[in-house]
Amino acid sequence: QVQLVESGGGSVQSGGSLRLSCTASGYTFSSYCLGWIRQTPREAVAVIDSDGRSSYAASVKGRFSISYDNAKNTLYLQMDGLKPEDTGMYYCAANTYINNLCQGRNPYDVQYRGQGTQVTVSP
Repeated sequence: QVQLVESGGGSVQSGGSLRLSCTASGYTFSSYCLGWIRQTPREAVAVIDSDGRSSYAASVKGRFSISYDNAKNTLYLQMDGLKPEDTGMYYCAANTYINNLCQGRNPYDVQYRGQGTQVTVSP
């Protein structure tokens, strides 16, 4: 069974940075679609697939960067230039194939998700 555990959330001031991590266990991803989903409003802010393609929501493009370390089975989200509107619960999402989470950033097309980590950005 796939388990995803997020870490790295916290409270920062506007303009600050955070790095979210999501470590997967129970499965070694070969073909995959992985992403970070913000709960409210529900949005797939960043996704990456096993073909090396990544995609970002317009609201975070240029400020966030998603990456996946195959050796560590860990997904990252580097968040720079944080704004108060970035505040929310962020979930790690994983799929064992390239699906609409990656092709259309559909935040509901998710096989597995973690418990979430809170990001709070103050003005």
